[in-house]
Parts: sequence; structure tokens; C-alpha cells
Amino acid sequence: MNLEQAKAQLIALQAKMSAYHHAMGLLSYDGATTAPKATAANRGQTLSVLSEESYKLSTGKDTVELLEYLDAHKDELNAREARMVEILIKDIRQMQKVPMEEYVAYQTLLVEADDVWHTAKETSNFALFEPYLEKIFATTKKFAGYFAPDKDPYDFWLGEFEDGLTRESCDQFFATLRSRIVPLLKKVSEKEQVSDKCLWGHFPIDKQDELSKYLMELMGLDLTHVGLSTTEHPFTTSLGSHLDTRITTHYMEDNFASSMFSVVHEGGHALYDTGSDDDLCYTVLDGGVSMGIHESQSRFYENLIGRSLPFIRLIFPKLQELFPQQLEGYTAEDVFRAVNKAEPSLIRVEADEVTYCLHVMVRYELEKRVMAGEITVHDLPAEWNKLYKEYLGLDVPDDKHGVLQDSHWSGGAIGYFPSYALGSAYGAQLIEKMKETVDVDACIEKGDFAPINAWNREHIWHYGCLLKPQVLLEKALGAKFDPLVYCTYLENKCKAVYGLE
Repeated sequence: MNLEQAKAQLIALQAKMSAYHHAMGLLSYDGATTAPKATAANRGQTLSVLSEESYKLSTGKDTVELLEYLDAHKDELNAREARMVEILIKDIRQMQKVPMEEYVAYQTLLVEADDVWHTAKETSNFALFEPYLEKIFATTKKFAGYFAPDKDPYDFWLGEFEDGLTRESCDQFFATLRSRIVPLLKKVSEKEQVSDKCLWGHFPIDKQDELSKYLMELMGLDLTHVGLSTTEHPFTTSLGSHLDTRITTHYMEDNFASSMFSVVHEGGHALYDTGSDDDLCYTVLDGGVSMGIHESQSRFYENLIGRSLPFIRLIFPKLQELFPQQLEGYTAEDVFRAVNKAEPSLIRVEADEVTYCLHVMVRYELEKRVMAGEITVHDLPAEWNKLYKEYLGLDVPDDKHGVLQDSHWSGGAIGYFPSYALGSAYGAQLIEKMKETVDVDACIEKGDFAPINAWNREHIWHYGCLLKPQVLLEKALGAKFDPLVYCTYLENKCKAVYGLE
């Protein structure tokens, strides 16, 4: 085998891996959206077969020899080829450390756990989900021991979602946010609270669906490549490549803003995924590089754009057209204040920008303590409720509105949650940089997202996974990441909404 043959085999290998991921992704997407309730075992059976074949392909002798050959000749590869080999070798060396039967069993467990989580949430019954979550946490710890035996298990998984992230850096980050957010929230609580009455009422699902399509087109999403469906917990996924990206939402008939912002949030994820260079399709470089960078894009569009006054003014005529009676007598400024109302609440995905990171901190603290063996999975509901009282001053009425509200743990995403807070902070600094060359408010006022999207595509999206997250971020910013920029943004937002000094 010569180098050119090895390069051709590298592309063919990734295309085959992508095909397996496509098939497994479709099954998972179907399970979360339209599949009948009692079909999880059927999907689990198919996924166990596919995941076994995927495991064999990833860890097989031919694959290992190919990647070791290419790694030995990495100085002769271009930047893309070298990065492909780097990612694949890392993933495969990890995979080799997990016995195949354990890997397959875990994939089956996640299918079953997701199905049970839906039922447990509907019935507010954590005990039903508890044994599955115990197995997920136990397997997560066990796999971390396989992958990085000399590393703290939670540090390992934090780093998998955001390269280089550790408990120490997370603790410092959250301490910085807490030092500014808690006093800010206190100032807000001392002011007369704004009314969000305009967001509540009867908003027919078909009209909300029409609003969703309008928002997706307004944002610049290509609806020939991006689909929309409904599910219990909104998410975005790319199937096979960025050329087929699906977003989901959850409609609440009594509040149009819930789905509106979930569509804009997931639309931000979809813009990032579909913005990868097309020649990255069917390779490991396709799509977003980390969850922190991914969340920087979703929360950029949801909050920095979507909750801005120019954006609310832009879409207000459409809202009046769809909900004329419900919004009668209200102005765009009323809706702007309503969607930026800062007040402790139970549900993370419904939280305002000021309190949002406190929700993330609760999850981070609980994950950290379970992974360290300080508490058990059985303790989670009580500890969750305790932290919500401590951080947000709220009494949690039941598991549905508490420990069962998020889908992430049922999918094995232990270590994911800090990415939301990091992404929020990344986004605030990115938009400040963008404003140096793009008149963002003017673009929004005109409904022209092309310059905004072009800046993000040039500085973030088109790279896919070519650059590591911190390299990508610092290249885009031309500076180091500074969470205080986000704190200042929140303070300025509250001045606009509440008239704080």
C-alpha cells in the first residue's frame, strides 16, 4: 500500500462509517418523533446489530493498520487529512478498549432508556427510570476507566463534549458567572416585574407550525435540507451528513413563545451543521466541532438575535397576522419585555437568560457528585429539589418538572450540560466581534440574515471539525475567551428591560 492508496481508503472508510451512523441515526430519530410507543425493543434489536457491525468496522485489523500507516506518514498529509486521522485514531483507540459485547449492550440500553424516560416523564415517575439511569452512570464511569484510567471520569467526559474542559475550569467559569448573575438577579427582583401576559392564551398548533416555517425561512435555513418535526424534548440531528439535518420542537397550545424560541435555538444548530463545507460530507470533519461551539450558535440565534428588540419588531407583524385576537392591544415592545422577563422558573428550556445558567449549574453539580460517588442516582430527585430551592428559591412540585425534565441523561450525555452555559458566553463574545464589521441590528431590522450568516459561516461553520474548539474560537474572536463579556451583556439587557442603573 502506498500513500495515495491509503488516502483513498481513508475516504472510503469514513463513507462506510457515515452510512452506519446514518442508519442508526434514522432509527433514533424515528424513535424520538413518530415511532409507536411499543417499538423500542424492535429498534433496539436492529441497533444492536448495526452497532456491532460499526464496532467491527472501527476496530478491525484493516482499519487499524490503515490509520497507523497514515499516522506514521502524517507529515506528508494535508491539514484536512491529518485532522481526519487524528480524530479517527483517537476514537478507534478508545473503542478498542471497550469489549464489543459491552459496547453493543450500551447502545441497546440507551434505546430502552430513552423509551422509558418518555413514559417516566409523562407519569412523573422517577422510580421507573431510575434503574436505567443507574446503569447509564455506571457504564459511563466504567468506559471512562477504559478510555483514560489515569483521569478523573467526569473530567474525561467533560472533555469529550468540550475539548480541554475539566471540573476545575468549569468551577472557575461558573464561579465567575455566579458572582455577577446572583447580584443582577437580586436587583431585578427589587424592580417591578414586567408582564408576560401577552405570551399566554390559546395559540392553535397549526398557526404555531406556520410560525415555525416562517422563522426557519427568515433565518436562512434551506428547507430542502432541513426538516422539522415534533418531540417531547427538542433537538437537532444530522443524518449521514450535513445535507440532511432535522430539527424538532414541542408545541404548547397556551404559549407560543416556547416553541418559537426552540425553533430558533434548534435552527441555530442546523445553520451550523449545514454550514460545513460540502467537501467534508461523509467524513469525520463534517458538522460541529464541540457542544460548546454548537451551543454558541444555537443560543446566538435564540437569545442574542431572537430576544433582541429589532428581531421582535421584525416578526411582530407576522405574530399579529397569526394571532390577531390574542395579541390585540399589545405592541412589539410589550412582547420584547415579556420574552426577556427575568424570573426564577422550574424548566431550563423555558428559562430567561439571567437565570438560565443557574439551571445548568444544578445539573453540573449533580453530575459531578454522582460521578464522584458523593450521591447515588436514587438521591437525584431530592438533591435536585434541594438545589432548585437553594439556587432559584423554588419548590419543585414533581419529577416531571424536576429531575425528569431533560432527555440528556437518557441518551448517555453525562458532561453535556456545561456546554449550554459555555455556548451562551461564547456567543456573547462572538456577536461583539461580529459587530465590528457587520451592522447586526440593521440586518435584523431589514430581515436580511445573509450578512450575519455569512460572518458565522466564514469564521465558524465552514471549518466543520477541522480546527479544535478553542483554536476555532480564538481565531474567530482574535482574542482569548472572556466570560465577563457575557456577564456585561446580561447586565445591559436588564438595563434595557428593567431600567436598571
